[in-house]
Amino acid sequence: MQYVDRSILREVYRKREPWVHKGKFGRLALICGSEMHTGSACFVGMAAYRAGTDLVYVIAPERAADVAANYSPVLITKPLEGIRLEEKHEDIVLDTIKKVKATAVVIGPGLWRDNETLNAITDLIAQIDLPMVIDADAIRAVARHKVAIKFKKCVITPHADEFRDLTHNVVDENLYDRTKIVKKEAAKLESVVLLKGHIDIISDGKKIMLNKTGTPFMTKGGLGDTLAGICGSYLARGVGIFTAACAAAYVNGKVGEIISKKYGESLLPTDLIEHIYEVIKTYSK
Repeated sequence: MQYVDRSILREVYRKREPWVHKGKFGRLALICGSEMHTGSACFVGMAAYRAGTDLVYVIAPERAADVAANYSPVLITKPLEGIRLEEKHEDIVLDTIKKVKATAVVIGPGLWRDNETLNAITDLIAQIDLPMVIDADAIRAVARHKVAIKFKKCVITPHADEFRDLTHNVVDENLYDRTKIVKKEAAKLESVVLLKGHIDIISDGKKIMLNKTGTPFMTKGGLGDTLAGICGSYLARGVGIFTAACAAAYVNGKVGEIISKKYGESLLPTDLIEHIYEVIKTYSK
C-alpha cells in the first residue's frame, strides 16, 4: 500500500510567475451553513485562503453569511433569505457561482438535513459543472440521489457513518478491508472518495493512496471543514481531483500533528487554519 508524503505538494505549489493576477489561483464558491451551524463557512473559507486560494465566496443562509462577513473581511458573502438552504434559492446560488466566475465549489458543511435542503443540494450538484468537494450534509443528500454526481468531477469526503449512508457498507478498523471497499465504491460512484479515519483512504476506483498524517486530538467539530476547504482550494487552482484529495488529506493531518504538540486536548479548527502555512511554506513560492 502506498502512502501520501510531502512530495505531493510539488504537484500543487509550483513557482509563481511575476505577472500573475487575482483569480489565477482559484475562485472558490462555498455553499455552506445554516441558522445554527454558522461556523462551517468560516472554517472552510479561511482554510481555503490559507491553502492559497485567491478568492472565496460564501453563499449561505442569512445568519451564516453574516457571521462569515463579520468573522473576516476576506470572506465575500452572498446571503440567502431564511434560516436554511431551500429549493427557492437554487437559481440565486447558480447565478452567483456564474457571476463570480467560480472555478470550484465546496458544498455541504453546516447545511443540515431537512428534506427540502437535501433536495436543494442534489438539484444544485446536478446543475453545477465545476470540480466539487461534497462533504457533510451533501453526502447525505447524494446518498439519496446518486444520479446527481454522474459525470461530475467530485471529491466526496465521508467519515465512517456518512460512508455507510452513502454506500450501505459498514467499515471496521481492518485497513485491508476498508481499502478494498473504498476502491470498489469509488468505482461505482465514478468519483474520488476520501474516507476519513486514523488512516485516510483515497481512491478514484483505480488508484489508491493512504494518508497517515493526523492525530487523535483532531476530533472537534470543524476539522472536517478545514479539510474540505483545503481540498476546495486545490480544485479551484486546477489541481486534478485525485491529487487534490491526497494533498488535502496530507496537509490537514500534518498541520494537526504540528499544533497538537502545543494544544493537545485544546486543539481547535481555528488553530489549524492559522498554522497551515507551516506545512506549505517550503513549497509555496
